[in-house]
Amino acid sequence: MNGRAVVVVCRPAIARGFALAGLATFEASSPAEGEASLRTLLGERERIGLILVDATIYDALGEEVRRDLARRLPLVAPFAAPTWTHEAPTAGAIVAELLGQSVGYRVRLR
Repeated sequence: MNGRAVVVVCRPAIARGFALAGLATFEASSPAEGEASLRTLLGERERIGLILVDATIYDALGEEVRRDLARRLPLVAPFAAPTWTHEAPTAGAIVAELLGQSVGYRVRLR
């Protein structure tokens, strides 16, 4: 990319991973913050080769903003950010796991 930087605009929860990979990150807790970050990056377009944008932020941008970014920046690419849910295990699943670990085989509780 001719020495140009890769910049990431994403939610704070995933920004740390990109930062650990050595990429410049702009954290945006909301689509409005993401749009503000992208507008800030317009002033640095000479040093930027690629901007990766969390798809939830990109999808919330208006069509006019997207066209402006596409016209004024080298490349803006949305990406699907990871999602995860935490489902608490049932009491039966916990007991079955403990029994499996202590006895050495799995049991089925009814």
